[in-house]
Amino acid sequence: TANSDSGRRFERTNVQAALLPPSWWVHSVEQTTRVTGLRSDGSWYSVLGTDQLGRDIFARCIVGGAISISVGLFAACIAVIVGTVWGTIAGLRGGKTDEVMMRTVDILYGLPSIMLVVLITVAANAMITGVEDISPFLEQGIQVLSLLVAIGIVSWLTVSRVIRGQVRSMKARPSMEACKVVGVGSVRMFTHHLFPALLGTIVVYTTLTVPTAILSEAFLSFLGIGIREPLPSWGNLAADGLSQLNPVQSRWWLLAWPCLCIAVTLTCMNWIGQTLRKRVLKTSQGVQHA
Repeated sequence: TANSDSGRRFERTNVQAALLPPSWWVHSVEQTTRVTGLRSDGSWYSVLGTDQLGRDIFARCIVGGAISISVGLFAACIAVIVGTVWGTIAGLRGGKTDEVMMRTVDILYGLPSIMLVVLITVAANAMITGVEDISPFLEQGIQVLSLLVAIGIVSWLTVSRVIRGQVRSMKARPSMEACKVVGVGSVRMFTHHLFPALLGTIVVYTTLTVPTAILSEAFLSFLGIGIREPLPSWGNLAADGLSQLNPVQSRWWLLAWPCLCIAVTLTCMNWIGQTLRKRVLKTSQGVQHA
């Protein structure tokens, strides 16, 4: 459809722009001083404006998008890997193993996922704070790593249920029964028979998990427990813009552009995911009828 094509085109452009080399967005003291002079003279400088320190909002939104999308992609990969392994083991083993594993998933479903992410992130930040003589670069890297691991850990539940259902339905097929008769092991059965059939479902749920992970990262960064300055992300850019809204001198664009980037990216990713889901569903229905 036109909507899905537009979503794919925008998402390709967004990812390509976000992955550009970051050397062009670094704002030194000389650059910010020059920008302040241009603004005082009434000269046009930036398409999306600048913040209170003279930094280009367009550049910061692009770099923030690189960080937010990267966290979303890696967190989605962690969630899909954990969910696929968990669901495959539960579906293949069956019996009490399946029952215990899926009851564990049900218990985790009852817990507030965002609170678990907050607790894991706060615990990781507390551990970093307790370590002395740690470099700022390493500290920021550990914060980002703990954030994407925390988001990935709580996002695998739906994937595990779907994969488990797919595996259980595939076990009843004659081809899988033949594999058991000739003595094919579980690992070979998964790599040569189950995984190729599950690949479409895995890709679809990876695409659908990325928007949730991006939104979780933006929410946590907005609260100040996710990505922090000096690293930009759409969440902390929106938080910075919200602090600049006041009756005296309101810099509304500091809040509007990061929020618009989040909204458009999530919409396009959902379009892509829904389109892939429909195509995979049509393919699976055609195989069943055949």
